[in-house]
Amino acid sequence: MANNISRRDLFKASGATALGLGVASLISACGSGSGSDAAISGKTLKVGLMGPYSGDVAQYGLAVRNGAKLYVKQFNKKGGTKSGKKISLVVQDEKGDATEAVNVYQKMVEDNVVGIIGDVTSTPSIAVAQESVNDNMPLVTASATAADFIKYGKNAFRACYTDPYQGKLMADFAKKQGYKTVCTIYNSGGDYEKGVNDAFVKEAKKKGLAVATQESYSQGDVDFKAQLANIIAKKPDAVLSPNYYQDDGKIVTQARELGYKGVFLGADGWANIVGGDEDYASGKDLEGCFYDTSFVSANDDERVQQFIKDYKAEYKSDPTNFCALGYDAAKILLTAVDKVDKAGAKDYEDFKQKVIDTIAKDKIEGVTGTIKFAGTGDPVKSTLIIGFKDGKEYIETTM
Repeated sequence: MANNISRRDLFKASGATALGLGVASLISACGSGSGSDAAISGKTLKVGLMGPYSGDVAQYGLAVRNGAKLYVKQFNKKGGTKSGKKISLVVQDEKGDATEAVNVYQKMVEDNVVGIIGDVTSTPSIAVAQESVNDNMPLVTASATAADFIKYGKNAFRACYTDPYQGKLMADFAKKQGYKTVCTIYNSGGDYEKGVNDAFVKEAKKKGLAVATQESYSQGDVDFKAQLANIIAKKPDAVLSPNYYQDDGKIVTQARELGYKGVFLGADGWANIVGGDEDYASGKDLEGCFYDTSFVSANDDERVQQFIKDYKAEYKSDPTNFCALGYDAAKILLTAVDKVDKAGAKDYEDFKQKVIDTIAKDKIEGVTGTIKFAGTGDPVKSTLIIGFKDGKEYIETTM
């Protein structure tokens, strides 16, 4: 697929060529109603669902996939769209690789999907977002937090917060907690981790907090004691560890082993650090720590509790933040698809554009909160600050 020509332009060019060859050729090429326009005229509408379902970050992709599939199942069970069309999911594994993610995306375009739930982690999602502009393909990511995801076109939206938003938020929280000196430890090779870290440091300094040291490590590292020793020597009130929970669990555990008794702060990558299939850090070690997220099982909101009940019935396990975000991402996209299908569209390209326009002005009551978009693909939604006490999570505050 060419990078600088859209399928719409390619279709127009093909039409012009057909006119040069004669009316009969044009009728032969287009009169059958086959091709992309047929994608919106049948009894089903195809929607893409992509993510890492194998590889190092598969746990995030699988969680998002579970949530999204649950919503689609419920949507179809209720009858599908208002005109009676069911949603057919085109599910593809991109293995956590940006190049493979683009390949998967191209396959979905060839399948004439009307929108895509994905991608999941930031780097592949950015690659897909760049590619999708050529096709004006509606994208709704559950969990890609990198700020750049939405900058390439107005077709990309997210159900989650951004990296800079989370970094700034946790710096604001640190200031409100009365901390004076903070340190950070982060994966320098991760877009997500670095994005949160940089925003936290910038805001912390603006708020008058002393950032004593920023310690980095490389992807795949499992021993963090050298960096932690440097941090502990600075005697910080709190340490930001804005990584994914497998690393964060090791970092907190090793810090406790070295004698650090202070506070750790985290971002939404901490979700499932304790209480999931395995505890990545003990409840005792996490006591007094905080992270931000949009979903936690401790929330007694009626929508949240119904989602937890439905998820457990479907998968026989507890949902995580990523499951809830996958559910909401699917709801954002399918709500728009339903409205456009009911109102009608001139053709496949018009259908996609109307889905994009509908998402941009919609407001969704999701399990991760009320979600609306105000001129960009970033959601406007409240944020939960989660704490740990007696081995369990609780909601400390909402910001």
